[in-house]
Amino acid sequence: MAVITLLTVSFIVFTLMEFVPSNCAERYLAFKNTQGGQISVADIEAEERRMGLDKPYVVRWGTWVGNVFFKGDFGQSCILRVGINQLLGQKFWISLGICLTSLLLAYAIAIPAGIISASSSNAALNNGLRFFSYLGLAMPNFLLALMIMLTSTVLFGDSLTGLFSKEFRDAAWSYDRVMDFLSRAWLPIFILGWSATAFALQTVRALMSDENGKLYVTAARARGLSGSRLLWRYPARHALGPIINSLGFDLNRIFNELPIVAMILVLTEAGALLIEALARSNDQQLAGAIIFMLTASIVLLNFLTDILLAIIDPRVWRSITGGG
Repeated sequence: MAVITLLTVSFIVFTLMEFVPSNCAERYLAFKNTQGGQISVADIEAEERRMGLDKPYVVRWGTWVGNVFFKGDFGQSCILRVGINQLLGQKFWISLGICLTSLLLAYAIAIPAGIISASSSNAALNNGLRFFSYLGLAMPNFLLALMIMLTSTVLFGDSLTGLFSKEFRDAAWSYDRVMDFLSRAWLPIFILGWSATAFALQTVRALMSDENGKLYVTAARARGLSGSRLLWRYPARHALGPIINSLGFDLNRIFNELPIVAMILVLTEAGALLIEALARSNDQQLAGAIIFMLTASIVLLNFLTDILLAIIDPRVWRSITGGG
């Protein structure tokens, strides 16, 4: 199913790239024309032949998807005429690492906090957690980013923009560069994890409240189980299934918020490249590559969470093995 999903996504992405007005050759030559060059119909036709755009649609999709699946090659950027693999380089993996770390941070906070909130009778604690979750949902990530940048600029004279300091921006990876990256990467991780934590907290709390009221929990209490032993053995274990299943969805939602945060924090990674490709340069080849890589990451994460869910929940395992 994961392979079929990726093939379907590749077809959709390639089709959307085809729907953009004018093809890649026309857009590139039009861009060159703005730089002072002169183009003709013959130039466009020659460029289309060079790029293989004169071939049938299905053949071009087959070539593109074959290069992506078997060679890991996304071809050239339509406007920049640089290999997309070279253009993205480490930027996509840095972006994916930031999003995954934000996701892990959100769940590391939301799961225990949601379980406590649903199981505790402490009104002050419950109201405090509820206020935090509502605040996280109500305050947009970009507003939080602006507030932190303004506070840091006023108090410390540093806006905390960018993922690297000036001296490490184009340097090779080293221990000092890694430490410089970590000293700045915490901000986008925190900002992206802000609303994700609030959303996950609401979800965990609702699921736990629902499980706590079910008959099997009442029966377990009647058998003498109580406290954390009851909590983790029954309601928490069953409530975590839907949470694990939604990891791919949450990763997608966090990445959707990354481009706006990247613009505010002046991050030069895949989120910023996606905005540049879609809104400014109209480079659909680059945008399609980023979208496909993100989708592949989500499909892989869903595949892994399905395995994890089968291990945690015996009901899922029995449904896979036919009751074995």
